[in-house]
Formats: sequence, C-alpha cells, structure tokens
Amino acid sequence: MPDIKKILVANRGEIALRIIRTCKDLRIKTVAVYSDADMESPHVLAADESVHIGRSASSESYLVIDKIMEAVIKTGAGAVHPGYGFLSENADFAEACQSENVIFIGPDPEAIRLMGDKTKARELMKMAGVPYPPGTESALQHVDEAKDFAGKIGFPVLIKAAAGGGGKGMRIVRSIDEFDSGVKAAKSEAQSAFGDDRVYVEKYLESPRHIEFQILADTFGNIVHLYDRECSIQRRHQKVIEEAPSSLLTPELRRSMAEAAVAAAKACKYTGAGTIEFLVDKNMDFYFLEMNTRLQVEHPVTELITGVDLVEMQIHVAEGNKLPFTQSEISRNGHAIECRIYAEDPSDNFLPSTGVLTKHRPAEGPWIRVDSGVEEGQEVTINYDPMISKLCTVAPTRNQAINRMKRALQDYKISGCRTTIPFCEFVMNHEDFENGEYDTHFINKNFSAGQMNINGSENSSVISVVASLLTEHLENQSNTGNQITENKNPGNSNWWKNRR
Repeated sequence: MPDIKKILVANRGEIALRIIRTCKDLRIKTVAVYSDADMESPHVLAADESVHIGRSASSESYLVIDKIMEAVIKTGAGAVHPGYGFLSENADFAEACQSENVIFIGPDPEAIRLMGDKTKARELMKMAGVPYPPGTESALQHVDEAKDFAGKIGFPVLIKAAAGGGGKGMRIVRSIDEFDSGVKAAKSEAQSAFGDDRVYVEKYLESPRHIEFQILADTFGNIVHLYDRECSIQRRHQKVIEEAPSSLLTPELRRSMAEAAVAAAKACKYTGAGTIEFLVDKNMDFYFLEMNTRLQVEHPVTELITGVDLVEMQIHVAEGNKLPFTQSEISRNGHAIECRIYAEDPSDNFLPSTGVLTKHRPAEGPWIRVDSGVEEGQEVTINYDPMISKLCTVAPTRNQAINRMKRALQDYKISGCRTTIPFCEFVMNHEDFENGEYDTHFINKNFSAGQMNINGSENSSVISVVASLLTEHLENQSNTGNQITENKNPGNSNWWKNRR
C-alpha cells in the first residue's frame, strides 16, 4: 500500500487539530471539513485545504456520509481519519471509503459492526475466554422471559442498548416493579441515539472501577497493548477525568487484564488503534464492558506515559506497515492525568453552558499539555459536544501529577460561560481521589452543587465578564489567541526514532 499523501479529517474541534498536527509532522497534507458554525474555527485554519459540508446541525453536516465523501473526491484525499464521535464507528462510512478506494484510518467495517453490537461482542468474548458480566445472550425478545432471567441473576440489573455506548440507552433497574418502565425508557433512548431500539439485560455491578487498555494492531496479526487508563470519574456515565496508569491495579491484575485486552482484539481480527474497556468489582474481578473501535478522547494520557504518538501509529498501520515495536519494547514512565474542561455548569447537574469565550487562556508550563479546539472570541454553541479542551499533566509520580494539575487548573482562565474547572479542582483536592480510593459513583457519593460556592468560578458571573473585558482593554488587546501546548514526556524518547 502506498504512502498516504493527503488525509481528510472527518471531524472538528480539538481532535481535528490533534490529527492535523501529527500530519504536519509527517509532511502529509490535510483537508478540513466544516459546517456553517465552524467556518472560522481553528481546525479549518490549520488545514491545508477546507471544504464546507452543510449547516450547523451535525445531522446536516458531520454525520452526512455523502457530503464527506463528496469532499474526499473533490480534494483527491487518499485517506480519511474519522477522529472520534460522529462517523468514527460507522461501518457504512468505512465501507463508503473502501468503495472509492480511499483508506479509512481505522478498523475494517466488519470489526466495527461486530464490536458495535454489544450482544455479538459478548458472544465473541465468551469464545475468546474474556470474562464478562452475567447477562442475556441476545437482545430481548420477550419481556417476561427477561424478567425471569433478571430474577435469577439478582437485582439490580442494567437494561442496555445493544447498539449503544457512551451511557445512552441504559437504565438501572433495582426491582421487578421497575423492569417494564426501565425497558421502555432504554428502548426509546436507544432508538433516538442509535436508530436501533434493541436492548439486553446485564448484571449491574454496584461500585465498579472503570479501567481500559489501549491496544494497537497491524494487518500482519501483531497486537500490543500500551497499558491502562482509569476513567471512573464520570457524570451521566460519561467520563470527566482520566489517569494513566490506574492506581488500583496490582502487577498481576494488570497483566491479566492486558492479556484479556489483546485476546479481545485478536478475536475480532482488529487493526489500528482501539480500546478494550473493563469494569473491576470490589472483589478485584474484572469484566469486559465494550470495545471502542476508534481513538479515545483520553488518548493523550497514554501518549504522555509511553511516548507513542497514537495518531502516527494509526496512519502507519493504515499504510500497510508492521508495528515498529513489540510488546517487550513498550515501557511506561510516570503518571498522567487528564481533566476534560467542558462548557457545563457543575452547580446545575452539569447542564451545557453556552456563550462567547471572552477569555480563554490555557495553563502553560513544563509537563502540561492542552488539546483545545477553540480560541478567544469563539462562541460555544449547543450544536456540538460542549468540551472546550483537555488539560493534561504528567509527572514521575501520581501525587506530583495531581499537584501539577491543581496548579494548572488555577492558572487556566476562562470567561464567558460556566465550566467544569471548579469541579475538577474539587476532585483533585478530594481525599478519596488523592488516595486512589474512588469508583464510578464518586460524583453521586461526594459532590453536590454547594461545593461550587466554595470553589467559586469566574466563568459564571456577569461581573467577571465585565472585568475580563476591562482587562483586555488595559492590555491593549494584546492577546494572540489560544496557543495549544503539547509538552511531550521526554522520557522513553526512543519511540520517536520510528518517525519516517
């Protein structure tokens, strides 16, 4: 397969910028696509070319396969990188690329379909010997039979979307009386989110830790893992803070989970970068949760402790090359933490907060990485995910990484909308997090809106916006916009010798 000369990035925001930066390192031309709302967004300005694909709503732009493919053909791009979200796990999109002899930088459509169907994925894990929670072997056909099954495995149970992910189409059912309403709600949400209302029943683990393993696989059958990440700090089943490695795992458990992750990838004949997600219960038993057949939002923490550019490896594999390293050559150094900075109001159940960013000045300094897709003066709208940036720190120890994150959060200045910075500060200063003694219910157990009164936030008040504007005037409008900082961990620098 020839070297890729031009890549169309079928995404927006920080992940589009992230991909474009690696392409520039590799001397690969890039094409950005954009909606009406993103006409002057940073990712559009960073690319070599750009193509308008529709109105602001993602359903009329970033999710329309025909419009993306028209842009691919128009620009002569030899490959497409889907990023994450939008069409990244859409098998039809991957097939559309194949039909035009365009490289899809991701797994084969068959693997996407297989691992995207949760019931089929469970069947595959059973054959591969990967542990998974007790549950129905297929989507629900008869509610009464499902009730009987739930009674046998014991309440509480989860009703989960068969084609789902990201916490959508999921309901906890704690008694037989809640079963019918739980199924109805899950099916309705699944249909709305995925166009597929199939659901299944799974045993609910009360206080699990959410731990995942990054894997890389080439077309020659070589599969490696790049260690673990912990993603247990979540709101509405969606991740807010991640760290690598997990503070929970013993060397023995880490080894067993890594072997299971590689076995899962082999079972579906996977290629490219992917993530195997597990739940670990209070007895330190682990269970397969799902596989994400794409790059993860939290991939920077893995890059920071391993020195591997995961986007570069995706491109390397997509060109038909072997992985440039074996498992024994992969090592990790230090500890990394990622805080997702959302335009959300933690004091109001994390509801989205829109507005114009009158100030956006990310933290800077050694061992801080900020992946952002916005800049000062840009509007945060309701059209897309409300994430402003991903703030990462890395240090030799977990405690040092936490302390560095506390400083970075204090230094990060945003005005114009409420953000999750005060919440992230709350987590970093919480005893349970500092001790590594937390689970997926951390927010429900420990956090309430009242904490925001203690931590405060300039992001939320009209007074702060006025003050910000005055500051801008006094500084003679000297701000040059958001500078995205990617300070890589210099340790383990041998990885960068594999660049072309």
